[in-house]
Parts: sequence; C-alpha cells; structure tokens
Amino acid sequence: MGAQSVFVLDGGIDGWKAEGRPVTTDVPQPAPQTFHPQFNAEAVTSFAQMREIVASGDRQIADARGAARFTGEEAEPRAGMRSGHMPGAKSLPSGVFSVGGKFKSLDALREAIEAAGIDLDEPVVTTCGSGVTAAIIMLALQSLGHTDNRLYDGSWSEWGSRADTSVVTGKE
Repeated sequence: MGAQSVFVLDGGIDGWKAEGRPVTTDVPQPAPQTFHPQFNAEAVTSFAQMREIVASGDRQIADARGAARFTGEEAEPRAGMRSGHMPGAKSLPSGVFSVGGKFKSLDALREAIEAAGIDLDEPVVTTCGSGVTAAIIMLALQSLGHTDNRLYDGSWSEWGSRADTSVVTGKE
C-alpha cells in the first residue's frame, strides 16, 4: 500500500524485554500524520491471475500452511473447505523461518527455501490459509534480495472453497 519505511521487530516484544530494553506504560502522543496509500498491484495476485499461474506454471507457488494441511492429511479449520493444495505448489510452512521468535540467519532462510524446491532465480507467488502467513515467506524472500514475488491474498480460503479449482493431495 505504499508504505516504504517498514520494519519488523525481530523477536517481538518478548525478545525486546529479554534483551533488557526499556519498556513503558506511558501512552505516547504522536503527532497526527496523513498516510496516502498507493496500491501496488505488482505485489499481489488476484484469483484470476492465480488460475493462470496454476495452469501455466510460470511462477513458483510457495504455500505457508503446515505440511499436514498442504498434503490434505489434516482437515482445514474452515467448515466445508477441501483439503490439499494447488497443483504445482511447494510446501514451505512459515514456521521454518524462525526459532524462539526470531528470524533465522540469511543462510538458514536460503536453505529452507531451496529445500522446499523453490528456485531463488525464478518468480514466486506466496499463499497460505488466508493471506497472512504468506507474508512471512515474502519477508524471507525479500530478506534474501528476491524481489520478484507476489502474495495471493485470497489464498486457500478462496481457492479451497471453490468447486471450480483444481486441488491435489499428497506431498507433490
């Protein structure tokens, strides 16, 4: 949405406190600001685009859901939704990128992505259950300098709930 100076607090508030950094209960009074959103259509993938990607295979698909949901061994948490994954997708559970609430090293991020079968020289679209944890894969990709990536925000909640989409089960 055009936000350029965005940072992630690695380790979260618990990590901040564990490092002995200062905290306060005072309520800050920041000066009012106006944010002017600038939608970047190149950062997201629509349902129609996702259908084309699945059909053509012109982008790699990285799925951030847990492995059992990806394979279809575990039922989806949303009633009536099919289990499995999009044809051609690779399982890359978002939990592989951190330990103890902190992002792993760049080498470890690269290793996890490549172990999932993702080629860092090729474009990637990320997906998950609802479009949230797919952003973790994007953060890992961006951290490695990979900029040709997009997020399918409809993710499995859209794809898996439709009767007119292809779904496969198993590891591949």
